[in-house]
Amino acid sequence: MAGNRKLSLIALGGNLPADASAPQVTLSKAIAALQAEDIRLRSVSRFFRTPCFPAGAGPDYVNAAVAVETSLSADALLARLHEIEARFARVREQRWGMRTLDLDLLDHGGAVLPDAAGYRRWQGLPLERQMQEAPGQLILPHPRIQDRVFVLVPLQDIAPRWRHPVLQKTASEMLAELPPEEAAEVCPL
Repeated sequence: MAGNRKLSLIALGGNLPADASAPQVTLSKAIAALQAEDIRLRSVSRFFRTPCFPAGAGPDYVNAAVAVETSLSADALLARLHEIEARFARVREQRWGMRTLDLDLLDHGGAVLPDAAGYRRWQGLPLERQMQEAPGQLILPHPRIQDRVFVLVPLQDIAPRWRHPVLQKTASEMLAELPPEEAAEVCPL
């Protein structure tokens, strides 16, 4: 990679229509919007249908993952992701609620932010606190990757050998540790 460009991994998801477009159309448009002079698309996973959780709480999600090469800092890339979400009518009313578009920065060149201790605090937060608290700063790698089959299945599509910089496990290894019945529910579209 040229100069100070880093490989970054981004998870995409959504289950509500934006501009009367189906979620997979919104994801395709968001991927197109990502491409800029300072962000180069390197790979795109297939799109996957993921059941809404809890079951029946809303429409199924569409999930995907992309790898990009960028000269942006992690914070600048996250700000760009939030701009793109806003273009697609993303409203942050409820943590982990239904949405038109969710763009999560999973990894940025293997960085551990804010530092190892700060990362471990968020990664180890009990589920009920995760649902209530949002970090005031960027946490990398994304602290929930290893728990989310809907992130790992698309990630395995584009980066099966990507190694989590803290857990030292690949995307494939983390996916293999989750219940197989959960993975079976994430189906290619």
